[in-house]
Parts: sequence; structure tokens; C-alpha cells
Amino acid sequence: MRKILILGFLLASAGLRIGAENAEQAFDYDQKAPLDVEVKGITKRRDVSVLDISYASPKGGRVPAYLVVPRGKGLFAAVIWGHWYWANSPARNRSEFLDEAVALAPTGVVSLLTDGPVARPGHVDDKDPLSERQAAELIQQITDMRRGADLLLLRKDVDPQRIAYVGHSYDATVGAFLRGVDKRFKAFVLMAGGLSDEVDMKSKEYQEFRQKYGPEKFDAFKAKYQWLDPGKFVSRASPAFVFLQYGTKDLPFLTEERAREYARVVSEPKRFQLYDAPHALNAGARRDRLSFLAEQLKLKPLSPSIVASIPDLYQPPDQGQ
Repeated sequence: MRKILILGFLLASAGLRIGAENAEQAFDYDQKAPLDVEVKGITKRRDVSVLDISYASPKGGRVPAYLVVPRGKGLFAAVIWGHWYWANSPARNRSEFLDEAVALAPTGVVSLLTDGPVARPGHVDDKDPLSERQAAELIQQITDMRRGADLLLLRKDVDPQRIAYVGHSYDATVGAFLRGVDKRFKAFVLMAGGLSDEVDMKSKEYQEFRQKYGPEKFDAFKAKYQWLDPGKFVSRASPAFVFLQYGTKDLPFLTEERAREYARVVSEPKRFQLYDAPHALNAGARRDRLSFLAEQLKLKPLSPSIVASIPDLYQPPDQGQ
């Protein structure tokens, strides 16, 4: 799993071969293109509708997603949720935050939970961490999330002034980029993810990664792809409020010191919280996350009993992948 984390930080700063001043062009797409939303099925969880949908990706193929819709006419707030990339997790997909989204729905929230490229049908893992496809998938994930915001804003029951993003691990890094290129989000929750290339490159693990794959090959990859530091994007997140959540047991790479360095990069307003937890975080983080969303999106707070009933995210053993 540490290999995946380091790779995520490496790719978080890989962009297209363009100047830094034009970095945002890497995430451009045609906002007027048809979304081509398809509904595969609908299930009910009490008064909440969970739609199994997909929509067209600007980078090709389709984005599987759950659209969670409360009863009523709105105007509703909206949240886009991005899952982690833990390889042996049964929730390495759009299901990771489904229970949270369903619990939040009755307070007046429409949620979109997408499958990232690694969780989509037919995806074959690329074993080369320094390949162009790895970088292309990151670019696709960012643009697919932006397209998800388009989907939500086309709904007449969604309040365009109350949209938030929640991202875990790899998708926390996606969120760092997202705020820098898309100003439609009012608030972000970024969980246990890498947020600064400059910070990461100081680490022992990062340098070991460079040696393992060969300094010449590694440095050639960096030269070929102009580095785009997610810190340069999340550092201008203002006026969006960013809530950072990290675990003290997320070792050895995501240390408490590293988390605090990330927090210093993020623009104000921001909130930083450490939890006695591994990469999956814990119930305390979930409680604080939902409270933050209620505060930022002007929702009625969830009852403590409902929050406590949401299952913890399973933390699989580290298989060293």
C-alpha cells in the first residue's frame, strides 16, 4: 500500500507538457458537451432514492456513479464524494461513502459518488508507476469530477451556492487540484491525502522510491512532464473552506509532521484535525466531517444516533502494494 501512496503523490504533481502558467489548461473540457446520463436502476433506502447512473467522461468512456436524492423539491445542497485507492479494500469504489451520503440526504443534500478510473469495468492496472497512462488517469479523474459538478448543477433542485467536495487519499489530492481550477465549490473535506509535491520530495520514502525505479528514469519522467504541484492549487482555495483530516497511525509515509506541513500550504479559511486512526480514519473523523458539511452547507445537524449508526470504513491489512 505504501507504493500506491507514494505513486499517488508522484502523479499528483505530473501534468501535461505545458508551461506552469497554463497548467489549468490540462483540466479543460467542453462544458457544453452532452452528459448523456444513463440510469441503470433505482433503489430506496427509506425516503432516500439511490440511482445507479453513468455519464460521459470528457476523456472517453463512462463514469459509473451513485446519485443519492432526498425526498422533496429542494433547493438542496450537493456533495461530490471521491473514494480512496486502497487496492485490497472492498470499498475501493463509489460505495465508500454511500452510507454517509444516505444519512446526510434527509437534511437536504443530493450526493454524487463516482467510480474513479481504477474502479471502472475493464480497467487493467498499469504496473509501471512512471507511465503516461498513470498521469492521464489522474487528469481524467479531475475532469470527471468537474463534469460531476456540471451534472449536479443541471438539476433544478440543487442550490449552486452550496456545493461541497469530499475526497479520501488519492481523491483528496484530486480535490487539491480541483479547487484551483474550479471555483464552484463552497467547501472541501480532504482526508489523508498528499497535498504538496515540495513537501513530499523532502521525505526519505520519496527518495527511496526514486532510487528503486532509477534516478535516470525518474528524473526523465519529471523532465518530460512539467511538474504541477497540488500545493500550488490548494494554496489558492480561498474563499472555499478546507477541512483537513489525517490519522496519527497512517505510517510511515503520512506522518503527523507531514500532515502539518500540508496544512501550512492550504489557504485560509481552513481547519486541521488529527485522529488516533489509520488511513481509513475513524468514527470521530466521520462525526466531524458530517458536522463540518452541515455547518458549511447550512444544514440541520444529524442526530448523534444516526451518525453513530454509520459503519466504520474497514481498514484492510497493508499488502505492500
